[in-house]
Amino acid sequence: MDPDLVPAREPGSRRIHVLIDTPAGSRNKYKYDPALGVFRVSRVLPAGMAFPYDFGSIPQTRAPDGDPLDVLVLGLAPSFPGCLVSARLIGVLHAEQVEAGRTVRNDRLIAVAVTPVNRPRLRALKALDPDTLRDIEHFFESYNRRQGRRFRIAGRGNRQAAEAALARAMRAFQRRS
Repeated sequence: MDPDLVPAREPGSRRIHVLIDTPAGSRNKYKYDPALGVFRVSRVLPAGMAFPYDFGSIPQTRAPDGDPLDVLVLGLAPSFPGCLVSARLIGVLHAEQVEAGRTVRNDRLIAVAVTPVNRPRLRALKALDPDTLRDIEHFFESYNRRQGRRFRIAGRGNRQAAEAALARAMRAFQRRS
């Protein structure tokens, strides 16, 4: 399956598509390899560190770092690499990443999974338990530091800020296609 063929949004809906690359609880970070058409292990996190929720990206988007937009999806039992999840954006963690002396914006969108029978109650990032939100921020900072990158959460944004980031990334994808 080519992720670039999957639309960013469900047709006729405000829900987004998230292609999961790394399930909750995994120490393995997976990444899609377009040349082979499969997910491969890109790195193994150190003992004691694992992804707190399913992590993936929105197809047909380009973030400032050149990759599809990153999304952490709350409300799922661990899925699997390549699983397509319908989700609703609830906010964004604005982040800056420094790698090889270059600073780039590398936001993390936060979404909740939506199925026809599982309607999430969480509708806004500010409604998330403050300790859980700090744990998520700490995970991303620690994960990136372990990879040799400086990563700093520069702020938080609401659903509208997340939607604006999505719109920019969808336009960037269209320009590059």
